[in-house]
Amino acid sequence: MRRAMLAAALALGLCGQVRAHDVSTTPITWNREISRIFYQRCLSCHRPDGTSFSLATYQDVQPRAVAIRDAVLSRRMPPWGAVKGFGDFRNDEALTAEQIELITDWVQDDTPKGNNPRMLPKMPAFPPLPAVAAPADAVRVADTLTLKSPMLLDGLLPQQAVDGARIVATLPDGRVEPLLWLYGYSDRFRHPFLLRKPLPLPAGTIIRGVRPPASVLLLPASSSGTR
Repeated sequence: MRRAMLAAALALGLCGQVRAHDVSTTPITWNREISRIFYQRCLSCHRPDGTSFSLATYQDVQPRAVAIRDAVLSRRMPPWGAVKGFGDFRNDEALTAEQIELITDWVQDDTPKGNNPRMLPKMPAFPPLPAVAAPADAVRVADTLTLKSPMLLDGLLPQQAVDGARIVATLPDGRVEPLLWLYGYSDRFRHPFLLRKPLPLPAGTIIRGVRPPASVLLLPASSSGTR
């Protein structure tokens, strides 16, 4: 029953023109549910002109299905690299528990493609992959750091990651703001962690949790708006 509800929600929520179907008797398919997850969460890197092998088509995915299932169950993929709930990030591309369950059930059911090609959504268009560059006004933290000036924090960019680093900001009034807890992060997939809302940090704020030789850049919100 839970699987049926998940599949129905995905089909209705992500494909407005697709009619509801009898998910109690219809298996989860690539054309209807799984392609939408991959298009949303995987193709930013896994596409023909991306940084890793393509997962854009059923032919790309099906031979790797078991390995993909194992990677998403262990949360090695997508390579987000942070503990959920410790900080709130607008660019979080980690799979939800419901998406992981759908992929797992699909692989368990021998990866059906689906008989109706009209169910397959249009391939999304992606801009060229941007280089990950540090802005000139970023503040580097290589150990405990006390801010000498206030800043509006837009995000964090690990430079040398140490898995398990738990970074917090202790404000002058004693409040502690969780910023980032790295888990499974790899410099190979280096990316920023952009906060849902910019966080004001007054002068005197202490940034803790960065352990040498790791370093992290604090990314200030630009004067023209956040990134």
